[in-house]
Amino acid sequence: MIYKHTYSSHIGQYTITSDGENITGLWLNNQKYFPTVLPSEATNLPVFTQTKNWLDRYFAGHAPDISELPLAPSGGEFRQSVWRELCEIPYGKTTSYGAIANKIGSQSAQAVGGAVGHNPISIIIPCHRVLGIDGQLTGYAGGLDIKIKLLELECIYQ
Repeated sequence: MIYKHTYSSHIGQYTITSDGENITGLWLNNQKYFPTVLPSEATNLPVFTQTKNWLDRYFAGHAPDISELPLAPSGGEFRQSVWRELCEIPYGKTTSYGAIANKIGSQSAQAVGGAVGHNPISIIIPCHRVLGIDGQLTGYAGGLDIKIKLLELECIYQ
């Protein structure tokens, strides 16, 4: 069974999903790849409380650790390998699609970009920290304006 909960931040409203123990999704409402079918609202799950606390600290400008939350994104082996690499990008730092491709032994930065774009747990699995060649801002499923706000929050972009 999958449950959902809503989280409001200064940059928008998010939907969090969980299997009851792990976070399975975190999407800005109506972002690209937002699930079309969602379960009923559930507010009493401890994992939602943990996640909301994590997000509160993040949006307050702190650097909460990804390992504080139980994450279970659903995806194939390639996407999982990309998402694991995203989790290694430190708060306040960026990397490129090409660098991730090199780390996982992929020939294609474009394939990495597809996996990054389909990250189901945005912010926590920090896909916003991935930039194009020479630090160019590239697409973000929540919108480029949201990516800029997240990068500004982490003092990466000015």
